[in-house]
Amino acid sequence: MLAIRNKPGMASVKDMLLLQGGPPPGGFAPVRHARRIPSKGPSDVAIFLTVFGDFSWGMYEVGKGNKICRAIKEEKYDARRAILPMLQAEEDERLVEEWKRYLEEELRQSFPCTKPRKAEEKKQ
Repeated sequence: MLAIRNKPGMASVKDMLLLQGGPPPGGFAPVRHARRIPSKGPSDVAIFLTVFGDFSWGMYEVGKGNKICRAIKEEKYDARRAILPMLQAEEDERLVEEWKRYLEEELRQSFPCTKPRKAEEKKQ
């Protein structure tokens, strides 16, 4: 039988006539709800030790790589330190030549009647 809500004269929902199904006599059969998971695969300790070992080996390899990179950098710096005196000597020579040209220009401006020296005289 179907009941219609909001029927005039009803005071409550409980006044409605409804047909509902209920449990069977004697109740339903019990439901098995226990977790019965089979214990397959490695144990927790074995997984932890494997991951820890892999991580440790990776860190060891990173350390070896860092030592190699450090050695390469040090070799590069040693090479630069070895040629630094030669580079400094070249720069000093260039600076002395530039300073000589500057002084000659100053001298020429101070005494306009003097003649500039020839290229052969400059080399001697």
